[in-house]
Amino acid sequence: FPEIFAALDYGIPGRAKKNNLISVNPIDLREFSDNEYRRVDDRPFGGGHGMVMMYAPLKKAVSSINNPSKIIYLSPQGGVITQDKLKEAASSSEYKNITFIAGRYEGIDERFIENEIDEEWSIGDYILSGGELAAMVIIDAITRLLEGALGDAQSADDDSFSHGLLDYPHYTRPEIIDNLKVPEILLSGNHKKIAEWRLKQSLKQTFLKRPDLIHKKKLTPKEEALLTEFISIPP
Repeated sequence: FPEIFAALDYGIPGRAKKNNLISVNPIDLREFSDNEYRRVDDRPFGGGHGMVMMYAPLKKAVSSINNPSKIIYLSPQGGVITQDKLKEAASSSEYKNITFIAGRYEGIDERFIENEIDEEWSIGDYILSGGELAAMVIIDAITRLLEGALGDAQSADDDSFSHGLLDYPHYTRPEIIDNLKVPEILLSGNHKKIAEWRLKQSLKQTFLKRPDLIHKKKLTPKEEALLTEFISIPP
């Protein structure tokens, strides 16, 4: 369903396309079908529910692409994508011209996976109707990491997961709303203290909401101290 990718004409990917930082070229598999009804799927051998995408249209579609650097199948069997993997894809020439295979129905013919696929990626352990949405998620996430894609180059570096931690809380005008006040430290103008507060809040958010990330990350001595300070404070 190539029409779905029109969503990438908006926001950061849309701006990146206009500035020629990325190009997105959806391919309609039906154009490569030999069937008079332009079918690209058929019933599975051995019986069972659903349909399977056929080898031949996929093969012809991939063969029509000039110099794909990686052919990646978006699949529940793939490794779950992390921010580190996205950074690699954004910076490495190996991923300069990615072709994403967006499966539908029960999946694609296994022989195509064996013969043509370089890597299998997943965006999480849940079910989607098709790989198009997963492809757009990954395209958006990689685009954010490209130089010039964001108005503020620091934004991508401050995002959640960029340093293995969740982001710190954010506030904007007004200073007080519904009797809720912005933390005083953010109004102080003391950038060193603000940076320390933000790091502590980032550690706090991660510890409370995603403790698995804390266990994976090698904390610096300063991060260890700030986290210990937070944990030792009675609720």
